[in-house]
Amino acid sequence: MNFVHQKCRNVEVPYLGSKIHRTLVPDEFVKWSREWTEYKPPVHTDPKLKGQAWADPDISDKSFQPSWNAVDGKINRASFICQYAFDQSTLCPLNPIGRTGLAGRGVLGRWGPNHAADPIVSRISDDGHLEFVAIQRRDNSEWAIPGGMVDAGEEVSQTLKREFGEEAMHGVIDKESLEELWNCGKELYRGYVDDPRNTDNAWMETVVVNFHDTKGLLKNVKLQAGDDATSLRWIRVDSKEPLYASHSHFIDLLKASHSA
Repeated sequence: MNFVHQKCRNVEVPYLGSKIHRTLVPDEFVKWSREWTEYKPPVHTDPKLKGQAWADPDISDKSFQPSWNAVDGKINRASFICQYAFDQSTLCPLNPIGRTGLAGRGVLGRWGPNHAADPIVSRISDDGHLEFVAIQRRDNSEWAIPGGMVDAGEEVSQTLKREFGEEAMHGVIDKESLEELWNCGKELYRGYVDDPRNTDNAWMETVVVNFHDTKGLLKNVKLQAGDDATSLRWIRVDSKEPLYASHSHFIDLLKASHSA
């Protein structure tokens, strides 16, 4: 299988914050085009989402009339991948990559695509190695790129800077000293993310941008874990450090970009 749809089908551990396990989906039955009449995955939407301003209501709520596959007011409901289809019985959007073994929204706020932004801040170390800033996630202790969700009405460029400031600079965005860094971003990826939060009806997509410090701008900036991060460090790209979700793939893209 392609890397983009393996981790989100993990049936060995319960789905995040629940006791629910996914239905096992064999590789040959992942695509919706493959008929599977026996497929009856558990349905789960975290109760904590109810009433949250940043989350959609239940799909059956008659007042919920979103513009699918489009920018819906301040919310981007368009996918980077394709025009997604819908389950004809529930009217829920269908994950364009295929079945995940779990229906509903899980812990994700939006039905359909949930957009994020992941800034990879990199440099060449004093001993000549390409390395990047990583944070240790508070929820699962895994190392990750310091990224996060795009807020309603927010441009991706704003999210990239905000998330790095919140998670790697303890909420302090040093605009003056890093202005040059933020102005030289290079997009590495735009698309679906193989994320453990994904379900049949809600999934993660992201834009990954590399901000490479060629002038030592970060030497005068204090990097400190904040927000959803418990720790922070520079990691060498060749360290083979296990990373959250698809982040190892994004680092492979970083390596390819700089080796070219």
